[in-house]
Amino acid sequence: MLQASGSGQGVREAYSRWARTYDQDPNRTRDLDQQVTRRLLDGRRFNRVLELGCGTGKNTALLADIGAQVVAIDFSAGMLQRARAKIAASHVAFAEADLTQPWPPAAQSVNLVVANLVLEHIEDLAPVFAQAAQSLVPKGMLLVCELHPFRQYQGTQARFSDAGAEQVLIPAYTHHLSDYLRAARGAGLVVLQVDEWWHDDDDGLPPRLLSLIGEKP
Repeated sequence: MLQASGSGQGVREAYSRWARTYDQDPNRTRDLDQQVTRRLLDGRRFNRVLELGCGTGKNTALLADIGAQVVAIDFSAGMLQRARAKIAASHVAFAEADLTQPWPPAAQSVNLVVANLVLEHIEDLAPVFAQAAQSLVPKGMLLVCELHPFRQYQGTQARFSDAGAEQVLIPAYTHHLSDYLRAARGAGLVVLQVDEWWHDDDDGLPPRLLSLIGEKP
């Protein structure tokens, strides 16, 4: 089993390599995340949406349906190439950005910020939550859906097989539930809802995903 470089550049390169097969590889966590996101956003409509870590666009299609304008960002060029090929809508814009650095759009301009299966690769959650809160308009919503810390405690992390070779482990940081709550509240967000999610095949196992919904006062 291979370990990708622990730097942000290593994570970027790993996901660009994975992009070729990401949508086709069996991945219960990815599939459950898509189901959870649809369930939590069902029936809602937003003027402007910001998606953090859009990957190959697995959730961007849904956001394009419920958002009048969507900005989807990722720091993997390979993932963005796949996303752009799948979603060619005039109201959806893709951009390459590092979530550990300042990223668009302008302050108080977004109604919904979504982060899915991306924060495990970021060591410090506080700056990300702070930037998300800054981007939101008053009463704007933040939706986070991430690998559950219980799974991380058991050693689960993002991985893929590169061209049939050994599995590649992508560097990840364990974030406890308290870390998410502290980061949200530290950014001035009101935590409205926290849920845990299991795949249909997870009977008797710890929850696979943790979701959090926060609101900017």
